[in-house]
Amino acid sequence: MWFFNSPQVVFGEGALSYLAQIHGTRAYIITDAQIVKFGFVDLVKEQLAQANIEMRVFAEVEPEPSLDTVRRGAALAREYEPDWIVGLGGGSPMDAAKAIWALYERPDLQPDGISPLEYLGLGKKAHLITIATTSGTGAEVSWATILSDPVENRKLGLGSRETLATIAIVDPIFAMKMPPRLTADTGLDALTHAIEGYTSSWHNDFSDGMCLKAVDLVFKFLPKAYANGNDAEVREKMHNAAAIAGLGFINSLSALAHAMGHSFGGAFHVPHGRAVSLFLPYTMEFAANGGNHRYADIARFIGLDAAVEAGPRLAPQSPAAQYGAIANVPPTPESLTRALITTVRELETGLQSNTNAASLGIARGDFTRALPTLLDHAENDTSITANSRVPERGELEKIFWYAYDGKPIDF
Repeated sequence: MWFFNSPQVVFGEGALSYLAQIHGTRAYIITDAQIVKFGFVDLVKEQLAQANIEMRVFAEVEPEPSLDTVRRGAALAREYEPDWIVGLGGGSPMDAAKAIWALYERPDLQPDGISPLEYLGLGKKAHLITIATTSGTGAEVSWATILSDPVENRKLGLGSRETLATIAIVDPIFAMKMPPRLTADTGLDALTHAIEGYTSSWHNDFSDGMCLKAVDLVFKFLPKAYANGNDAEVREKMHNAAAIAGLGFINSLSALAHAMGHSFGGAFHVPHGRAVSLFLPYTMEFAANGGNHRYADIARFIGLDAAVEAGPRLAPQSPAAQYGAIANVPPTPESLTRALITTVRELETGLQSNTNAASLGIARGDFTRALPTLLDHAENDTSITANSRVPERGELEKIFWYAYDGKPIDF
């Protein structure tokens, strides 16, 4: 037995106007200072005002929201007593909104107690609306909640199916102001969600199609969004891709790249999307070396099978020319997997993203000293359990070092 959970998703141009149709009395908007500066909070207020809903704003969410921020936001929510919680922003404000909602309804609960194993009984006081302003995290449609513990210098992968939003607004108007670096980081996060969701050990028929579609959209439109952020059609496609990937992975679960990325990002304060996508090709190689052939399915879906079969007949600048394929020889699962991993690396390079940990300026000595903690936190991350090949501690340490040096996984 398994589950497929989804909010009511309102998407496309003008989706924000749906807020004018909701029923309620008070809305508590959870966001950050930058979103206020962009004027996005005012856009939300305009629509809620048409529904005769009072509003209060909590704009104190920092990147990777801390446990204390969530506690503070929940205390203020209990004073205001809203019947709608609105998470507006990237992954951090939306994750904070989920946690604040849980603590608002359950004052006895600590943030790190938000777990699929704990019945929360949410929905008695309020419901949640999520509005994504970036195209990557999928937080608007997922119940995963990433918080940070600055005392232990770590990220906490939390979540409960009960913290899934009632309504998710996916309006591309918010993505138009994303700078290229943020576009790349969040887009690669969506790609990681989709690839891990399709290849995790908990993949299923209901989520597979969404993951495949999201991968296809990201490869087609992320380079274009990075090169020209003013293209409204491209922005809409990437905004949809992020939500579709979010629905895919949250219903099959993320895997080793997320476990390692959470640990690494918490220790070295690397943005989430950049951290998880950095580890993605290495963890793909590790899983493929253990017999995971589902990467070949993805390669076929995005058309790499034709490129691999064509082999040397292709132009030298073509990615497929690097695969060592022989013309007219049908591609194998192994050759297709190599093609996909190469294509992921080429995408990251084209987006000027970090493809190894050393490129972030992390000294080898600092990495060595952090490694025991990196291993502990990655092993305790729930995402690692869904990897098709779960590494032993010694293997995990080798993957970290290979990813630091930029070496392909050969074990």
